[in-house]
Amino acid sequence: MNNKGIILLLVFAVCISSLIVLMKSGASPEKRAVTGSEAPGFELKDTEGRPWKLSDLKGKVVFLNFWASWCSSCMEENPSLQKLFTAENGNDKFVLMTVIYNDDPAKAAAYMKQNGLSFPVLVDTVNLAKTYGITGVPETFVIDTKGTLVRKVIGPMQWDTPDVHDLITKLIAGK
Repeated sequence: MNNKGIILLLVFAVCISSLIVLMKSGASPEKRAVTGSEAPGFELKDTEGRPWKLSDLKGKVVFLNFWASWCSSCMEENPSLQKLFTAENGNDKFVLMTVIYNDDPAKAAAYMKQNGLSFPVLVDTVNLAKTYGITGVPETFVIDTKGTLVRKVIGPMQWDTPDVHDLITKLIAGK
């Protein structure tokens, strides 16, 4: 056998060994966010240290918004998120939460205070942004009462409109 054959045999053996090790370790591909599929679960804390777990929110419509205090589009969008949060505040079937992306939690908290914003801000300590496949901020994911990701919105949107309130009502009703 020539040198090329030996090298190919060694490469093949290393690949097979790696595959066996991965299979035995139970490693599986990370679950990704796909519209129409179950939203990837998470457990994060907000800027005040309160825990948030997506699985605890089954039976509720969840708006999950990724943003940053340095993002100008987010600055435009946040007032409408606050209006939606305020308007739906008494609705126990709706949860709006945000996740800061590539941002300092202290800066985000200061931004929130300075701008009179009170919606929950989660700190991404598990790279949830990667799991949800965000390409930039803002991006918003709408999750129905069964935990299914039903909508992904890339870029800023006006969230305090009758259409959005109708969407929430329909999702709560299971439509």
